[in-house]
Amino acid sequence: MDKVRLAVIGIGNIGNLHLGNIENQPKVQLTAVCDIVPEKADAAAAKYGVKAYYDSDALLADKVCDAVIIGTPHYFHTTIGITALDSGHHVLVEKPISVHKADCERLIAAHERNPQQVFAAMFNQRTDPFYQKIREMVQSGELGKLVRVNWIITNWFRTQFYYDSGGWRATWGGEGGGVLLNQCPHNLDLLQWITGMPCKIRAFCAIGKRHKIEVEDEVTAFLEYPDGCTGLFVTSTGEAPGTNRLEIAADNGKLVYEGNQITFTRNLVPAEEFLRTSRESFAHPPYEVETFTFDHHGGQHAAILENFADAILTGAPLIAPAAEGIHSVELANSMLFSSFLDQTVTLPLDGAAYEAKLQELIATSTFKKEVQESVVSDMGKSFN
Repeated sequence: MDKVRLAVIGIGNIGNLHLGNIENQPKVQLTAVCDIVPEKADAAAAKYGVKAYYDSDALLADKVCDAVIIGTPHYFHTTIGITALDSGHHVLVEKPISVHKADCERLIAAHERNPQQVFAAMFNQRTDPFYQKIREMVQSGELGKLVRVNWIITNWFRTQFYYDSGGWRATWGGEGGGVLLNQCPHNLDLLQWITGMPCKIRAFCAIGKRHKIEVEDEVTAFLEYPDGCTGLFVTSTGEAPGTNRLEIAADNGKLVYEGNQITFTRNLVPAEEFLRTSRESFAHPPYEVETFTFDHHGGQHAAILENFADAILTGAPLIAPAAEGIHSVELANSMLFSSFLDQTVTLPLDGAAYEAKLQELIATSTFKKEVQESVVSDMGKSFN
């Protein structure tokens, strides 16, 4: 095989972005497109000269491709992903890999049944050299023991028109959540990729605070890590102009990433050592300031696509193995569950308990009820 025969399932905003990247990627060949809206599938098929499908099962049964990119509404990631893996296809799934932890486990189990298939996630932010540098500084021990992690990521502003543009958007039955499940999977993935998983979460999720929606559009979450490090994660789709500031305080100094610059204020004497040995009451460790900048933000979606193709063709290691996608979903679920229960949640999260809560929210929702029932029906009962 010198090229990967690839199909795109889901021809919305993200699906069209992937189609453009495929056109410029010599290691893959587009062979089919699929969308439950025939007009979307037909238009993409005509543009790229490939076959159109309106049902993903029919596409997979026809064996017209070696691999698929799944860019559908969230719940379909699980059901289509399982069918694709079990039918011998490689899978690149959009974020989040599933809506909730229990579905993540079902999807990952399908890959474990089919380990010969390449299974990747579209965590394109992992290609950004800024985040790669931060991770390397944390993972190498350059920062020393972590003390505090703060990420304020409130520049995900969305209008009411955005939420009204699709019946599945901002509903428990159609999307499974709000800002945590739609905008923040990348941030939550990066957070755990850089610092690891917390062991406790206490979160406050505001439901429809800034928009007429039934899911969360503003979140403040407090994190506790096994080694005593604490964290704060703040996000919103209703704040303008918003902030994107990642701050990591550690024994060897403080790292701040904001405005296309990483600033590391390096303690010349580790803080823990200085506080124990200094004979002055109000002294501070001496420090120096280093800055890091890059002239780009990596290959993003196109780089993940190429890496996916390389993994299929040559066995190259994946930048974003899809199995790792369970961590960002677990963080999002834990924040919501903590808020629902009004108490601290201990990780690992009880996936079955959260799934039951989500089913309850869907069953009692009156928001876009007909749309949600239609979507859940079309998904083939992914909750079962």
